[in-house]
Amino acid sequence: MAENCKNCNEPIAGNFCSHCGQKKYKRIDKKYIWDEIQYSVLHTNKGLFYSIKSILKNPGKTAREFVEGNRVNHYKPILLAFVLSGIATFITYKVLGFTEIMAAFYKERNIGAKATADILAFFSSYTTLIMLSLIPFFALTTKIAFKKWGHNYYEHIVMNAYILSYYTLISIIIIYPAMYIFRHSAPAIMLAIAQYSILLVPVILGLFFKEFYKDKPVKAVYLKVLVILGLVLLAYILLLVLVAIAVVIYSMQYGPEAINNIPKPK
Repeated sequence: MAENCKNCNEPIAGNFCSHCGQKKYKRIDKKYIWDEIQYSVLHTNKGLFYSIKSILKNPGKTAREFVEGNRVNHYKPILLAFVLSGIATFITYKVLGFTEIMAAFYKERNIGAKATADILAFFSSYTTLIMLSLIPFFALTTKIAFKKWGHNYYEHIVMNAYILSYYTLISIIIIYPAMYIFRHSAPAIMLAIAQYSILLVPVILGLFFKEFYKDKPVKAVYLKVLVILGLVLLAYILLLVLVAIAVVIYSMQYGPEAINNIPKPK
């Protein structure tokens, strides 16, 4: 016998009211409380762990499924990127103490002024958060590279959220444990591990887009990945030039010693 919705009093044939979306009445018990904890507090509702497993197994296929509309079991990709970046930042900052290690490394070797050393340490420690903030830019580069292959800019934002999530998961599973093992060794070793991990990006891009566009020739996919890397490299060079110009202008206006008085990142 169909029961009526407790919200609008319409008959409910399934688990949800077809009129207002209210869930069918269920008595509050232990399972109800556990489901609420998962959804409201942890906000996983099984989707987080399902998405992590799927991304580790095949990130390109997972992203393609989501973009094409198979979303019911998947955690929202942008939120997933935020969650994983937060976990990665906590590990580098609290567990590894990477900021202090790198700040000491740069200062010991007199690499730039004190503020420069602090800024370099900051960027070394918060790589995933910086990459998270750059997702709109990365989406622009992939959109340019794959502009004739049928996906809009916003779909490329989702793709790049999955790419970043995959990179972050690899860092959490492989890179950070390696850094933890060498955390009491020379800071140069920690820095080398962090820097060489960036070399995973071209590999990840190739694997991701090869599976996302599995109906396209592999050679064509890899050529477009090279275009993406070229665009990112060009943007990086332009950014370095702009920063150098800004530093020169600031030094000319306030004096070279003013660079040391720039507040360091907290």
